[in-house]
Amino acid sequence: MTNPETLHQLGRLAEVMHTLREKCPWDAEQTHESLMTYLIEETAEVVEAVENHSDEQMVEELGDLLLQVFFHAEIASERGAFTLADVAEQISDKLIARHPYVYAEQEVPEDVWGSWERRKKAEKKRESAVDGIPDTLSALARANKTVTRIRSHDVNLNLDNTPITEHEVGLSILDIVARAHAHRIDPDQALRKVLRDLEDLVREVE
Repeated sequence: MTNPETLHQLGRLAEVMHTLREKCPWDAEQTHESLMTYLIEETAEVVEAVENHSDEQMVEELGDLLLQVFFHAEIASERGAFTLADVAEQISDKLIARHPYVYAEQEVPEDVWGSWERRKKAEKKRESAVDGIPDTLSALARANKTVTRIRSHDVNLNLDNTPITEHEVGLSILDIVARAHAHRIDPDQALRKVLRDLEDLVREVE
C-alpha cells in the first residue's frame, strides 16, 4: 500500500508547480518545446548518478526528472489537453494490462520481456517489430533497441550471439570509432545507414 507521506509529497509538488506557473515569470513562459533541453539533461544526470552509485545524487536527480513530468503535465492541463492524473492513470492501466500474470492470475511466461514486447506491439497495432523506435535515439541506442525487438519478437534473422564481455564490447566500439575517424567516416551516420537496411530486412522477413 502506498505510503501516505508519498502521496502527500507528490501532492505538495503538484501544488508547488501550479504556484510557480502562476507567479514565477520564467516558469510561466516555458512550453513543452522549451523544456526539451532540460528533460534530456536531467535524464543524463540520473544516468550519471546511477553509474556513480550515489544514492544522495540519485535522490536529487530523480527529483529534477520528476519535476519535468509535473511541469509538462501542468502546461498541458492549462490548455485543457490532459492532467497529471491522466498521465498516472494511463501508465497504471498500461502496467496492469501488460502484467496479466500479476493481475489476472495467468501463468508467468518463460520470456517475460518478449511477452511485454508482443503485448505492446498488439496494443499499438504495429505491423512490424521495428515500428515505433524513436528516430531521436542515438545510433547505438537505436541499434540496441532494434536488436532487442528482433529477438523478443522471434524474427528469423541470424544475429551473432558469440559470447563477449562488457570490457570487450567497450574496446571493440572504441576501436571502430578510432578506425572510422582515421578514414573520415562518421560512425554514427554509418550505423544509421546499416540500421535502415536491417529494418527493411526485418519487414521483408516478417
